[in-house]
Parts: sequence; structure tokens; C-alpha cells
Amino acid sequence: MKKITHILILILLISACAPRQLHKKISFSGMAQGTYYAVTYFDHLNRDFQPQIDSLLEAFDMSVSMWEPQSVISKINRGEERGVICDSIFINTYLLARGVAEESNGAFDYTIGPLVNAWGFGFEDRQKVDQALVDSLLPLIDYRYVSLDGNTIIKEKEGIKFDFNAVAQGYSVDLVGDFLASKGLKNYLVDIGGEVLAIGEKPGTGPWIVGIEKPTENELSERRLEASIKLKDRAMATSGNYRKFYEEDGIRYSHTIDPATGYPVTHTLISVSVIADDCGTADAWATAFMVMGLEKAKQFVESKNELEAFFIFSGEDGGLESYATQGMKELLRD
Repeated sequence: MKKITHILILILLISACAPRQLHKKISFSGMAQGTYYAVTYFDHLNRDFQPQIDSLLEAFDMSVSMWEPQSVISKINRGEERGVICDSIFINTYLLARGVAEESNGAFDYTIGPLVNAWGFGFEDRQKVDQALVDSLLPLIDYRYVSLDGNTIIKEKEGIKFDFNAVAQGYSVDLVGDFLASKGLKNYLVDIGGEVLAIGEKPGTGPWIVGIEKPTENELSERRLEASIKLKDRAMATSGNYRKFYEEDGIRYSHTIDPATGYPVTHTLISVSVIADDCGTADAWATAFMVMGLEKAKQFVESKNELEAFFIFSGEDGGLESYATQGMKELLRD
């Protein structure tokens, strides 16, 4: 018994004298998908994963970026789907988008591409939109007209074009997060164009703090925060109409297109931030809620325990007002 006791004491002494593994903070940033990305993580091995993440984001662009002519999605949009083998990035993005499209009853629709292009928010020149043009494009807008057969996309109509912009950026955040998790990291923050995934916490300081931007008049306006959120092991994405829009003949046209009408939305909802377990889901639902409008979106999100939301909208007097779900209120930083 004495020998065992001495061994235990020796182990405790060695443990007490051993140097603690300090988790060094690693931060870097770059460009991806036409916007910025920023990654922060804590790693006692002090590893630099930026080269691998850059390669991952390049592979992502070659799959679902409409700005890359040779990407999988670009080829499918050109009508070359019969000769295109969809990779895992495309398939997972498609399945995520399909799920939200079905659950939102089409408020989120990834076949919105022809309308987005016509209104000038895609990768083609803006057209002179009138009711006749909208009526000619609406028959192409329905997620149920496409399906996935193994690793091949099947379209029921020619002219259907995918637009994954409302889900791809969020999913790219998840991909980077999955990569960091595969390296054994427990505490990291991934931010791509304002869509964020916060895993673990900042050692010694608590949850990650992320901001919700206050809507501004234009892209040149000073950026300020409407609220700060304590985020741990969740993701947050924001969709809004206050930066991507244009004005013509005194009318403001936002980039959020209603798949049911073919026109930009005109309701009072200006911005919505959604919290979910993964960023792709948060990204897609943020867009779906922008299409639904404030009242319908509030009712919908309250019925889904896995989602939280923060809405910014125009009040009756024209001023900004906000509404947060109960779960979101609990995450607001004092």
C-alpha cells in the first residue's frame, strides 16, 4: 500500500511541475467568394492552417460559385448538367437548400436564378423588367422541377438556373469549421462575409461575441452595431436589403426576390439574423424569412425550437425597430 501511495504522490508532483499547455491564439484573414474571410482559433501546437483553408475555399468556388465559369454550378446553369458529375460540396449544398425550400413552402427557392439575373442582382446585365418578362420567367422558378439522381442533376425544364448565394456562403463557413474540428481544435471562430460559426469559447474569457449590424442608407455609411450576441457552439447568418439594392424612377429595388411574385419584396422587414446549429441552415432561413416578411417569419421561427432570430424592421413612424425571439434575448450581451 505504501508503494502505491508513493507512486501516486510522485505522479501528482510531476503533474504539478509539468508546464501547462498554452493554447496560442492564431488569427488570419483573406478573400473568398468576393468577400473577406477571417479565422481565429486556439491551438497549443501553434499550427498555421491558412494554406489548407485557402485550398478548401478554392475547391468550394469550383463547385458552387456562379462567378467561376468552370464551376459545377456554372456548367449546370449553362445546360451542361448531363455531362457534369456533382461533387460532395455541390451535393451537400443542394440537399441543404432543398430541405429549407420544402420546409419554407418555397419562400426559399434555389431556382430563383433567372429572376435574380433579370433584376440585375446576379451575374448578368440587368434587364428592363416588366410584367411580361416576369411572367415568362416565373414558370422556371420552382425547386420541385429539379432533382438529384446519384451525383447528377436532372432538370424538368430547360432554362432553369440555380442560385446558391443564399446558402453557399453559410455552408462554406461550416466546411472550414469541419476542417478545424478534424484537426482536434475545440475553440474557433469562422467568419466569411459576416456569416459566422462559433465553436467553444475564447479560453479564459467566455463565449465568442459577434455583432448584428445596424442597417444603413448605403454601402458608404459608417457601420455600427445594433446588438452583440454571445455565441457558443452555434452559427449565425444575416440577410438584409439595406446594402444590395438600386433605385430607378424613385423606386428602390432590393435583391431579395419573392419566388411567388417574381418581384423584389416590399415589406417592412429590413434585416434578419438567424442562429442555428450550422451556418448553412442559418443562412438559408435568413433569406426565407426576408421573403416571408416580419409577421409570417415571426410566427414561423417561434414554431422551430432549433432556430432563433433577431428582426430589424421599419416602424410606423419610419424609424428602426427590432424584435428578438426569447432564445435570442438570452444571448444578447448586456
